[in-house]
Amino acid sequence: MNTENEILCETIKPKVHFTDNDLLFPTNPIKVNLIGAGGTGSQMLMTLARMSHALTQLNHAGLSARLWDDDVITEANLGRQLFAESELGFYKSVALINRVNRFFGTNWKAETKRFEKDSFGNTQKNMESTIFISCVDNVNTRFEIAEILKNLNNGKFYRNTAKYWVDFGNALFSGQVLLSTIGTVRQPNSEKYETVANLPFITEEFGELLMQSETEDDTPSCSLAEALEKQDLFINSTLAQMGSSLLWNLFRNGMTENRGFFLNLKDFRTQPIKL
Repeated sequence: MNTENEILCETIKPKVHFTDNDLLFPTNPIKVNLIGAGGTGSQMLMTLARMSHALTQLNHAGLSARLWDDDVITEANLGRQLFAESELGFYKSVALINRVNRFFGTNWKAETKRFEKDSFGNTQKNMESTIFISCVDNVNTRFEIAEILKNLNNGKFYRNTAKYWVDFGNALFSGQVLLSTIGTVRQPNSEKYETVANLPFITEEFGELLMQSETEDDTPSCSLAEALEKQDLFINSTLAQMGSSLLWNLFRNGMTENRGFFLNLKDFRTQPIKL
């Protein structure tokens, strides 16, 4: 006869989110909007290019990325971000996209403007895609992105229906990555797992904490030394690698039990965020 604890263990199923089928079996490259080309964004573009190449080798259609950033490269960006001295004065998005296209033979696109609504309050052309990745250092920008994604989800773009948002954020030594669904992603029936169809936005789940974490000092750094006072040298690249692994698992495993993680490089701790 089963004990009460055994019965309880039998009824509790692990929570998982199954990847939308459009990501697993696409007929065309999956469109990705990467927002921000700074410390984390510049690293993310490279991992996305590697991911796309690996996917095509596995008979997948791969990715098609568009990078959004209106900033230009300065002396302070050299070293911590992936830029060379010869690129000073160029738009970050253009320099990075040109480099990736030459290296991987892709035809990815650069936008030399912010990912925001136009002066009439409408979404911009080329905003629609399936996956959105935000690497921004401003809390208000995150809320603006969230509003745009909700509007895009109400659109009629069947091929490029917005499905996922991956947000990256960091402080000096710490950071986090959070995966969200844009609306509800249909889940299959499962006897083994408790499926989760909706993963809330970071602005919905951690909105108050985000507002509390906002700092008043948003002035650009004038040197690498000054920039390193705000962000550790390897926090961005570490977040990019781990966050890319989260996205990669959606493609390779078709499911995830985690929707992100917290990272602290000062004492080398990571904490997964379970569904």
